[in-house]
Amino acid sequence: MRKIFLIAFLLPLFAAAQEKMITLEDIYKKGTFRGETVPGFSTPTPDSLLATADVRINNRKLDLSDNEFSPDNKYALIFNQREQIYRHSSKAYTYLYDLSGKQAKQIDTSKLMHATFSPDGNRIAYVKDNNLYYYEIASGVTKAITTDGKWNEVINGNCDWVYEEEFSFTQAFSWSPAGNYIAYYRFDESKVKEYAFTRFNNEYNNTYSYKYPKAGEANSTVQIFIYDVAKGVSVPAQYEQGDIYIPRIKWTRKDNELVVFHLNRHQNDLKLLLTDATTGASRLLYEEKNKYYVDINDDWLFTEDGKQFLFTSEKSGYVHIWMRSMDGKSETQVSKGNYDVAAIEGIDLKNKKIYYTMAFPTPMDRNLFVTDFSGKNTTQLTSGTGWHRISFNDDYTQFYDFRSDINVPQVVTLYKLASSKNKTTASVIRVVSESDKLKKTLAQFALGQASFIRIPNSKGDSLNAWMLRPVGFDPAKKYPVLFCNYGGPGSQQVTNRYGAVTMWQQLLAEKGFIVISMDNTGTGFRGEEFKKKTYLQLGKLEIEDQIDAAKYMAAMPFVDAKKIGHYGWSFGGFMSSLAITKGHDIFSAAVAVAPVTNWRFYDNIYTERYMRTPQENAEGYDQNSPLNFTQLITGKFLLIHGTADDNVHFQNSTQMVSALVKNNVDFQSAYYPNKNHGISGQADNTSYHLWSKMINWIIENLGNEQTVKGKVK
Repeated sequence: MRKIFLIAFLLPLFAAAQEKMITLEDIYKKGTFRGETVPGFSTPTPDSLLATADVRINNRKLDLSDNEFSPDNKYALIFNQREQIYRHSSKAYTYLYDLSGKQAKQIDTSKLMHATFSPDGNRIAYVKDNNLYYYEIASGVTKAITTDGKWNEVINGNCDWVYEEEFSFTQAFSWSPAGNYIAYYRFDESKVKEYAFTRFNNEYNNTYSYKYPKAGEANSTVQIFIYDVAKGVSVPAQYEQGDIYIPRIKWTRKDNELVVFHLNRHQNDLKLLLTDATTGASRLLYEEKNKYYVDINDDWLFTEDGKQFLFTSEKSGYVHIWMRSMDGKSETQVSKGNYDVAAIEGIDLKNKKIYYTMAFPTPMDRNLFVTDFSGKNTTQLTSGTGWHRISFNDDYTQFYDFRSDINVPQVVTLYKLASSKNKTTASVIRVVSESDKLKKTLAQFALGQASFIRIPNSKGDSLNAWMLRPVGFDPAKKYPVLFCNYGGPGSQQVTNRYGAVTMWQQLLAEKGFIVISMDNTGTGFRGEEFKKKTYLQLGKLEIEDQIDAAKYMAAMPFVDAKKIGHYGWSFGGFMSSLAITKGHDIFSAAVAVAPVTNWRFYDNIYTERYMRTPQENAEGYDQNSPLNFTQLITGKFLLIHGTADDNVHFQNSTQMVSALVKNNVDFQSAYYPNKNHGISGQADNTSYHLWSKMINWIIENLGNEQTVKGKVK
C-alpha cells in the first residue's frame, strides 16, 4: 500500500493559474467563491402576486420575502422580523394576506411560532407563549387549544430544547390529513434542571436560563394529545408512560389514525403505536430492537391504499428500505447490498416506485437508484463516482441531477424519466449549468487538487481520507500536516463532492500545509457495525485512528514529523482536545473550537444514545475525557468557545482551562461574547476574525520552512 500511495503522490500536480492568491476577505466577506444557484423544481405558488405587491399594515410596508401559501393558494402567511431562538426554532410577527382581496391583517400582536395552514386552508394553527392556538380565517376568531403553558415549566405544540436539538424538529403539532384533528406534544419540564449563562451588554448584563437535561439527568415528561376541532376537546394518546421518548408522531393516510413513536431511554427499543384519534386507544403496529441503538429518521410513509408503510432500517447490517403491511403479516426488504441507502429522494405512489440515493460504488459517492415496492426490479439511474444530488418534479417524469466531485463544481443536468411496470429509464433533456462562472473564478487562483487515500489503522481497518497537497508541492521537501476532523457517530466528511474541501483549507494549502481529513471508526455509510463499534466508549477508537493516521503520515518522506496538528469543532473539538492529550507524542499542535470536554456536560438524548448514563458507564465517560489527560500535553493548544453556546456549553472550555491550569500547562484561548455554537457573524466581523485567528495561529505554531510566513488577511 505504501508504494502505491507514493506513486500517486508523485504524479504531476494540476497547475492552476496563479495570478491571484486566496484571501480571507474572498472567503468571508466578498463571497468570491459562491456558486451559481439552480433551484430545481418547486411547487407552483402565486409568488408573482407577492413579487409586485405593496402589502401594508398601519401604512408600514411588509417584507414579503418570508412567506407560506395556503394549500388552495388563496392566502399567504407573511412573516416579519423573524427572531432565532435556538438552532432550528424561531418566531416572527405573522400576517395573513388575502391574495384576491389584497388585504392583510396581523394574526396576533405577539411574535408567533409555527404558523401553519390546515390542509383545507381554512384555519391556521400556531404557538404563542408555550400554548397552542388556531385561527379561523372566515370568522377571524382565535381559539386556545391549551392554556397551561408556562416558560421553563410547560410547553404545548413546541419542542423542549433537547428534542429540538437531538430529534431534529421543533414544531410539535401536526394537522390530520383532512384537518379535523390536531395532534400535539405537551412537555412538562418542571423537573428538568436549568442551565444559565450570562448575556453581556453595556449595563449590568443579564442571565438567560433554560431547561437542559445533561447526561444521566431527568427529562421532560411528554404527553401526546389529539384535539378534535369540531368538538373542541382533546384526548390523550394512550401508551406506556415512564422514562421514555416520543421522537415522532405521524398521521397515516386516514384522518383518524395517528402513529406515535415510542422509544425507551436507552434508545434501543422503538415501538410504533397506531392510535385512534377519537379515543386515544392504541395498538402495536411495529417494533424494532437493536443491541446498540435505533437511529430515528423521517423515512416513514404510508401508502394511499392504507395497507402498507415504508421505512428505513439498519437491521440487515446496512441502511435499507423496507415495506411492511399494516397488519404485520408481510415485510419485504426493498433495497439490498452491502451499501447504505443515503436518502429516499422520492416515492411515486401512483406507479409504486421508490427513488433513493445509495453510498455507491464507494462510501464517498452517491448514485440514484429506483425500485418497485417489491424490490424485484431495481435500476441504477446515475453512474460512476461522484456525488449526485437529486430534485424531482411532482409527477416523477423529470429530475435535476446536481453532480460534482471533490475537485469539480456541480454540473446540473435535466433528465426525463420513462417508467413502466418492470423498468425505469432516464434520458438527458439538457445540461442546465456547468458552473461556468465559478470555474472561471477558480481558474484565476492557485488551488490544489485533493486526492482520496486509504490509511490503515492498527486494528486492520482501512480508513477513507482525502488529502490536499500544498500548491507547488515538491516531494523532496518536508511539509507540515493539519488533520481537519469531526469524527462523530454516523458523520461523514470524506465525500466525493465539491465543497468537501473548503476554501479555508485551500488557503492553508496555499500557505504550505498538507491538509488531511479522515473518517475514523464510528463514522457513517460503511454499515452498522463500523458505525456502532464506538458504543459505550465515545472517543477511544476514534482518537486511536487519528493517532494511527498521524503516525502513518509521519513516516512519509515529504512530511515534517515534528509538525503534525489537529483541528476540530464541536465533536471535532473533542477530538482535537484528545489529539493534543492522548496523542501528545505525535500531534504538536491542536485547535479545539466549542469542544465537548466531558460527555457528562452534554445533553442526555445524544450522549446516552452512545454511552448510556454516567451512572451505568462511568469509566466510558472518564477514560475518554480530555479533562483527565491534560498533564500529557507537550504541544501548542488553542481553545475557542462562544460564551452563549446553548448546545456545547462554555462550561466545557472553562473546565478544560481549570484542568490545564492545575497541571501548569501553557495554552492560548479565545472566547466570543454572546456567540452561540456557530460563532458566526458578518455584520460584527466575527466570522472573519475567528477564521483569521485560527489560520494565523496555525501558521505560527505549526508552520516550518516551507510555510509562507506573514499574517493572513
